[in-house]
Amino acid sequence: MNKNYYAILMAGGVGSRFWPVSTAEFPKQFHDMLGSGETLIQKTFSRLSKLIPVENILILTNESYNHLVLEQLPMVKQEQVLLEPAMRNTAPCILYASLKIQKQNPNAVIVVAPSDHWIENEDAFTKNLQQCFDFCTHENALMTLGIQPTFPNTGFGYIEYDKTDANPIKKVNQFREKPDYETAKSFLDSGNFLWNGGIFIWSVKTITEAFSEFQPKMNDLFLKGLESYNTSDETQFIEENYALAENISIDYAVMENAKNVYVLPATFDWNDLGTWGSLHEKLDKDENNNAVVNAKVLLENSSNNIVRSDANKLIIIDGLHDYIIVDKEGILLIYPKSKEQDIKSIVKKLEQN
Repeated sequence: MNKNYYAILMAGGVGSRFWPVSTAEFPKQFHDMLGSGETLIQKTFSRLSKLIPVENILILTNESYNHLVLEQLPMVKQEQVLLEPAMRNTAPCILYASLKIQKQNPNAVIVVAPSDHWIENEDAFTKNLQQCFDFCTHENALMTLGIQPTFPNTGFGYIEYDKTDANPIKKVNQFREKPDYETAKSFLDSGNFLWNGGIFIWSVKTITEAFSEFQPKMNDLFLKGLESYNTSDETQFIEENYALAENISIDYAVMENAKNVYVLPATFDWNDLGTWGSLHEKLDKDENNNAVVNAKVLLENSSNNIVRSDANKLIIIDGLHDYIIVDKEGILLIYPKSKEQDIKSIVKKLEQN
């Protein structure tokens, strides 16, 4: 394995659209959402470790999830778990991790990956990632893996690449915000738009230079702690300074400003597992398109539902179509799939009450 390969695994999200299974105390990346016997973070870690030495995988997460990370990934040492004392989106944590890695290995090439995505063909993923690592080892490039769109999705950002570029790795023209349906349809018709899956690859030299250029204030803040990184003083510096960083995503902070951005259209099937509906797509289903996870169910005259239960009881459903049914520790959710984006606001209401 190449000792210059590193990964930053993002595992700090709450995943509130998967309530009541995913909660602030125990979010979706630490659940076996697919009923496969492995949690999402375990699957992602295993996928990355095919190419990256285990000791070079850093996990970025919230302080309150530290015990879950160490429990579910027993091969990981405490110093590989970077704890965010405040939620500040993706740019600050990526800069913090990158400076730590740079101090350890200035020749590092890094992949940044979410911990809660589903990838079908892991061999194709490894091959694509190797292509990106090879490119970024020799080029001053900020790279992303773009996902081939299968329908006009309005829930994802898009990457527009240069149509005239015949190379396998394409020059990016621009990042596009989540579109409305008609715009998304026009993106698909154009043929040079990919979904932004939030997987990034770059050398540590390129990404730290980009932060220095486009986010000088944030860069100065984290550079102040350089001497403390990878020492016993690091925790104190981060606890005192992390919350002072701007709350901003890596897309806004760096990618949308830079000119040296490239994309490799991915050859693997991908799903961000962002909602119950997207999970339903990836589960085995019966002849009426019902998906059942960890539940004993009798379904009559019902179709296109997703049913999950942690309770040891038989669930009988008749005449329900296009519903999410989740039974979890004192909460029973029966909710139309067409309104699944509203689950997030239900959680907010419950917190306020």
